[in-house]
Amino acid sequence: MATPLGWSKAGSGSVCLAFDQLRDVIESQEELIHQLRNVMVLQDENFVSKEEFQAVEKKLVEEKAAHAKTKVLLAKEEEKLQFALGEVEVLSKQLEKEKLAFEKALSSVKSKVLQESSKKDQLITKCNDEREFLQGGNICKDLQELRAGASHLPAFGQDCPPLSKDLLLPSCGSSGPE
Repeated sequence: MATPLGWSKAGSGSVCLAFDQLRDVIESQEELIHQLRNVMVLQDENFVSKEEFQAVEKKLVEEKAAHAKTKVLLAKEEEKLQFALGEVEVLSKQLEKEKLAFEKALSSVKSKVLQESSKKDQLITKCNDEREFLQGGNICKDLQELRAGASHLPAFGQDCPPLSKDLLLPSCGSSGPE
């Protein structure tokens, strides 16, 4: 160990001891200062200033308020959605009922149309039978025979005028002679 300037080597032992102790204290303080500087560097890297913290904290409070408002709006929209879904369900049931009623009515109309079509076919057949009978030309002869048997009916003469199908069967659906 070097003797500091102004100290003598031949000095007392207690001064050297005090010097050694003082040097140990300084070395430990320098080591502590070095550790504190490292801690400060880490704090500067890992910590934020009070102003930054307060700004972030204010922003968090604002976001929490906005979140609460959004939650209220979401609850209202969920209520509207549930109401709309209920309406859709009611309308779907009503539509199904109306569909069944329509199908029943349609079936009834189809049945009536089929019946009317059958009646129409029967009438056309009957009309055609009557037309064939009238076209046979035996009507005049049959009428004369009937009148001969009935003396109280006035006579038409010997010749029977020709009969028109349109005059005889106006409601048979015929638009004229075939």
